[in-house]
Amino acid sequence: MPESNGQETSIELIFAHFKNHFTHGAEAITDGSIRSMNSLLLRAGRIIDPANHRDEVGDLLIVDGRLVANSDPATRDSTESEIDCRGLIVAPGLIDLHVHLREPGQSGKETIASGTRAAAAGGFTSVVCMPNTSPAVDNPSVVTWIKEKAAAEGCVNVFVSGAITKALAGEELAPIGSMFKAGIVALTDDGHCIQNHEVMRRALEYARMFGLVVMDHCQDYNLVGKGVMHEGRVSAELGLPGWPAAGEEVIVQRNALLAELCDTPVHCQHLSTAGSVRLLREARSRGVKLSGEVCPHHIALTDESLRGFDTDYKMNPPLRTRRDIDALIAAIADGTITVLASDHAPHSKFEKEVEFDQAPFGILGLETELGLFLNILVHQQKAISLPRLIEMFTVEPARLLGLDRGTLSVGAVADVTLLDPDLEWTVHPGESLSRSCNTPFGGWELKGRAVRTIVAGRTVWQLNK
Repeated sequence: MPESNGQETSIELIFAHFKNHFTHGAEAITDGSIRSMNSLLLRAGRIIDPANHRDEVGDLLIVDGRLVANSDPATRDSTESEIDCRGLIVAPGLIDLHVHLREPGQSGKETIASGTRAAAAGGFTSVVCMPNTSPAVDNPSVVTWIKEKAAAEGCVNVFVSGAITKALAGEELAPIGSMFKAGIVALTDDGHCIQNHEVMRRALEYARMFGLVVMDHCQDYNLVGKGVMHEGRVSAELGLPGWPAAGEEVIVQRNALLAELCDTPVHCQHLSTAGSVRLLREARSRGVKLSGEVCPHHIALTDESLRGFDTDYKMNPPLRTRRDIDALIAAIADGTITVLASDHAPHSKFEKEVEFDQAPFGILGLETELGLFLNILVHQQKAISLPRLIEMFTVEPARLLGLDRGTLSVGAVADVTLLDPDLEWTVHPGESLSRSCNTPFGGWELKGRAVRTIVAGRTVWQLNK
């Protein structure tokens, strides 16, 4: 995406296997040849590493894809490459735990290759892909297929979530144990919600056996019905079927009760209402293993945005009111909501070019979420600090899912995001690295973005100024 200040984006990508360190990645190309980057020194950046309570200006040394102590002069003197990070934030590689990569079966919308490129351009070194593909990720063979595809074509870490139920139908549990053995990191029927509370209870009991978190798309089908936008004054004026806030909140409450009963962590995806915040806060105050995430569109836009019937504003859950936004931001500020995510949901252009109630739900998110959250939460609202924002993109999702990422500790895999929190740029949907362009943020001027993404010590994307 081009910059508003005449800056141009340069994508420096080549797909390659990282056989020694982790399953997939990419090497940077700067002069037409592949450069070995066995050692790399990130010099004089502001290092923010919430996992180690570190916030200081200093150097970061990477050797053979791992972070090492940089106190040895001999090691520093032998460094092959060096990046001047003055004026930049050096952060652990960002993690997005809610991404739709669409493969297998929906490659017209997105592929693992294009989706991971978009992730890298957004500053993300790790993504967790959702299982609502075709076929669904409801058996170990599909899990293995995605992992192998990501190893061959992806440029960031791709962690796989498995379906809770077969074909996401909400009726019969998927083979959780065999999917765990194949490598899933969480369970979710995202895009669908299990309506049978007994099935959900059994899912939590099985998940506990394997130490898995259950992530839930909170939607009561009977209450929501055919709703396509927030139920309220605007929906009545537009004549569109309403999606009531209670349709989310009933399931949040269900999840709180079952998480307490089963002593199993449940993560509520893309929360959007003040009532959900209230229920989440109350449950967490009692020690219930319930957590929640917020997506940028739910604090950047309200249901008033739908007055033009633009389907790029159609999402599930829907855009709600200013009151809901205020509650979500307050919950982020006080720690009730612990994770930030995109719900990156690409759709082909022709799918969105239909009547509003016929269009699919969902928008892009990977390339804009960091800038949106920086603008709203740090620059404008001052709801949280920059280190806390980084923590919500690193430590919190890594801790929730048990991922060995999100830290700049010595010995850790060298996943690093360099970002400029003050860089001003403009969103241009047509230049997204995704295969789709369904975003309501086209033309928005944002402040702050990633400028280089490093995976296992190798640059997979950078912004040339």
